[in-house]
Amino acid sequence: MDKPVVIFDNGSGYSKIGLAGNNEPNYIIPSAIACREVVGVPVSRMQCEDLDYFIGDEAFRNQQTHNLSFPVREGQVNNWDEIERYWQRSIYSLMRVEPQEHVFMLTEPPMNPPENREQMAEIMFETFDVAGLYIGVQAVLALFGCNSYKDNKTLTGTVIDSGDGVTHIIPIAHGYVISSCIKHIPIAGRDITKYVVKALRDRKEQIHPEDIMDVGREIKEKFCYVCKTMESEVKKFADPGSDKFRIYEGVGKTTGTPLRIKVGTERFLGPEVFFSPGKLTKDWDKPLDECVDTTIQNCPIDLRRDLYSNIVLSGGTTLFNNFNKRLGDEMQRRIDDRLRKYRETSGREPQPIKCSIFSPPTQRYAVWYGASQFASSSDFKNVVHTREQYLEYGPSIARRNVVFGG
Repeated sequence: MDKPVVIFDNGSGYSKIGLAGNNEPNYIIPSAIACREVVGVPVSRMQCEDLDYFIGDEAFRNQQTHNLSFPVREGQVNNWDEIERYWQRSIYSLMRVEPQEHVFMLTEPPMNPPENREQMAEIMFETFDVAGLYIGVQAVLALFGCNSYKDNKTLTGTVIDSGDGVTHIIPIAHGYVISSCIKHIPIAGRDITKYVVKALRDRKEQIHPEDIMDVGREIKEKFCYVCKTMESEVKKFADPGSDKFRIYEGVGKTTGTPLRIKVGTERFLGPEVFFSPGKLTKDWDKPLDECVDTTIQNCPIDLRRDLYSNIVLSGGTTLFNNFNKRLGDEMQRRIDDRLRKYRETSGREPQPIKCSIFSPPTQRYAVWYGASQFASSSDFKNVVHTREQYLEYGPSIARRNVVFGG
């Protein structure tokens, strides 16, 4: 493996693409593809006319003449033809590498079916003839990457991974996912964008229908934050002299019309869906802190203290200002209440438990950064599946996902 490993971390909203050894991806682009024709022709059998498609930002720019779609939904590939094309364009047009000369690392969500890993291996080895392949669990890679910033290095902790399409709470012990305790939450970045869009529509803002989701996403990323409490923040906005309002200025991509929009309570009510979901959505009613606490309490008792002390945030939707502090405060309150009840019922003084939320500098692309660090380590060569192994055993080699040091 003389040449650097190529890493693809394809999320529901964005894909992070780059070479191992770097501290950040070469590209962070939308996980979108725009095709003129009906998708159904594998890359290996493409003719010249089949190459008329776009990925990333170019896909959005060409959605007037092409069919826009998203090959990854809620963290999992839902269209293999489209993801094959996405990888093809990423390899040859973005990274401009010869896949036969590079090992590739792909990432996967927790509980990814073995059949999906086989399909990944088949595409990578059969279509692109890669030199080798490793498929890493996203949460474990994020936890591994955090060790770069810690003196006390550990592969035990709780990862909260929230992107555009899905949020997962994943407890990990010594590099192994505790699969039976994983929590899936059907709330993520896209839901916050939809909340902002609903607020814009309710106010009858003059935005072209094809632009409104983009405007909502930009407002979310630029102005939204997590408040201390929803009730106190509502009062601040109700104050006639409030300085909480912001002005969004932009240009409609479809019409070219200048936009000037006053942004109000949606700034904090959007992200509040994580902490007061019952008041804002019908899809979910349990606050994030309750879900994290329940997840850890379901784990073996001898691991819980370590899982509380190393809660790692990963993904773009965890980047809101005050997200980590609000989550830490709510979590610590739950822990302290439980210890107080134990003290009152047992008459004994329990050992205190400290909840610690870690926000790494690479939080937005924590999975990709962890993959980069691992692919550059001496252990990586021991877990890679080579082209020779694939030719001998077939795609079933990808069913078993060896963990670090395995």
